[in-house]
Amino acid sequence: MASEVDVPDHLKCPISLQIMSDPVILSSGHTFDRSSIQRWLDAGHRTCPITKLPLSQHSSLIPNHALRSLISNYAPINPLNHSHPHTLISTLTSLSSSPISKLDALRLLTRLSHADSLFRRRLSDSPALLPALLSCLHDASSPALRHRVLSLLLHLSLDDDTKVGLVAEGVLSRIVALLSAPSDCRAVAATLLTSLAVAATLLTSLAVLHVNKATIGAFPRAIHALVSLIREGRPRESKEAATALFALCSFPDNRSRAVECGAVPALLRSADSGLERSVEVIGVLAKCKEGREQMVRFGECVKILARVLRNGSSSGVQYALMALYSLCYHSEESVLESLKNGVLEICEGLLQDDNAKVKMNSSCLIQLLRQHPLAELR
Repeated sequence: MASEVDVPDHLKCPISLQIMSDPVILSSGHTFDRSSIQRWLDAGHRTCPITKLPLSQHSSLIPNHALRSLISNYAPINPLNHSHPHTLISTLTSLSSSPISKLDALRLLTRLSHADSLFRRRLSDSPALLPALLSCLHDASSPALRHRVLSLLLHLSLDDDTKVGLVAEGVLSRIVALLSAPSDCRAVAATLLTSLAVAATLLTSLAVLHVNKATIGAFPRAIHALVSLIREGRPRESKEAATALFALCSFPDNRSRAVECGAVPALLRSADSGLERSVEVIGVLAKCKEGREQMVRFGECVKILARVLRNGSSSGVQYALMALYSLCYHSEESVLESLKNGVLEICEGLLQDDNAKVKMNSSCLIQLLRQHPLAELR
């Protein structure tokens, strides 16, 4: 078997020293595995691990697609690439296996499933796999083990057939438990929920996605756990939770569930703090009556959305416009608040935006606001 030292250094993360599965570029220009550098940043570090130089205040992580392509094409000589994964699964279930050997087995399973679709399918089809992974997730003594299991499940969820199996075979209860408990796994758990609810390819069956979204949404405390993470989590955790909630709320029945769990005030507060992903969820929740009522009741909803129109990205502006149109169409109070906060003037400026959807939504909102008598006095 090829050992880790056979892997070229440029394919390894400088932090974990393991082959990267999701390489991203830091503002310093150096590449790291996303999970490793995110843990570095979440721990409060504001310097590059290599250069030790300070990072910008809003340092973003840019996917390194070229390196990711090299990694996916890299296939060291390894007899396990073409064998059944039973040996590695046995390591996870054996009472004599040490935590380190289990971590090594999970690391190799993840690496092979990422590089070899045939191996990933064999792994998914193994009836012993999920019981072994659930057993590792139950092991509260090893956060690293749980993190590795979630990373492997994330890779497996790239196959549509596996998405349904994971939701149906008891994985949800452990994911929700991890979302609700203090741990370093909450962001990855939220990302896994997103993966189970969204299309892996353009050929993904809508029926598969609807079944998963309905099942996850109806699962006890699943949406509640995401809302709590948006409200109380660290920045990355809140962002991943909002992303998962956005995916789930594309299924209409889940919107009222999210509102019942207190999503609207949590999302508006996080949006006011700069998390634009929350604005996207607000845009979706504004489609339901319960969501709009909560937004009006919140008081500063229109003011927050107006601020997004002034300073947000194209995506944030687009969803803020959608939410404001829904609110103003159904509520005169929202029309008055929009006029008071200068939404009409902002939208007139957005008619010059390069984004076609932003221009179209701005035009629709302008027409709606101009129908109010107070608009003529401005």
